[in-house]
Amino acid sequence: MDPVDARALGAALVDLVLPGECAGCGVAVRPWCPACLAQVGPPTRPWLPGGPAVLAAGRYTGPLRAALLRYKERGRRDLAGALAWLLVPVLDEVAGPPRGSAVWLVPAPSRPAAARERGGDHVARLCRTLAAGRADVRVARPLRLARRTRDSVGLDAAQRAANLAGRVLVHPGALPGAGPGDRVLLVDDVVTTGATLRACRDALGGAGVPVAAAVVLCDAVRER
Repeated sequence: MDPVDARALGAALVDLVLPGECAGCGVAVRPWCPACLAQVGPPTRPWLPGGPAVLAAGRYTGPLRAALLRYKERGRRDLAGALAWLLVPVLDEVAGPPRGSAVWLVPAPSRPAAARERGGDHVARLCRTLAAGRADVRVARPLRLARRTRDSVGLDAAQRAANLAGRVLVHPGALPGAGPGDRVLLVDDVVTTGATLRACRDALGGAGVPVAAAVVLCDAVRER
């Protein structure tokens, strides 16, 4: 594990049990103050044509959006614990009760340049925090983006799909060692058009690893 990510993971785990600030507004309540928590959720199931089934912790708005932006864009790696806390019931609902098999979390990859700017891959860090202390939950990182992949901000659905076409690469040696009964779940921070989740699902499927579903923090899919 990268030393920077190792420190961030340790800090995130400490944040789960020690007093601190609310992830959404910063008042002295950890991980979420009652007012902010009341505005997070309920979980949503955005429909992605041709995509995997998705369960999100809540809509991309209010305190959840604020917390994700602080974590992702403003260097608040310590908020991984607070955000992972929201994903625990989402993961449990998607994965179902423990049944003697493993649940593999596969983070959607970030652009290399973006990951460097953020001090590491923020979705991978979220996965490790979510899996910490759970023997049935494991993390695999077989996916990466080609260097020529553009930032998706400002792109429409067709442009996002074209931007990712053939650019989600698989490292065979890092594929989850899925055995009989194991489930593989994609994890991402935000779902907007579903282009990333579809591309990741297809890349893993092409490598012989079926994806059961996807778990995301924020649902930014246009409401119908």
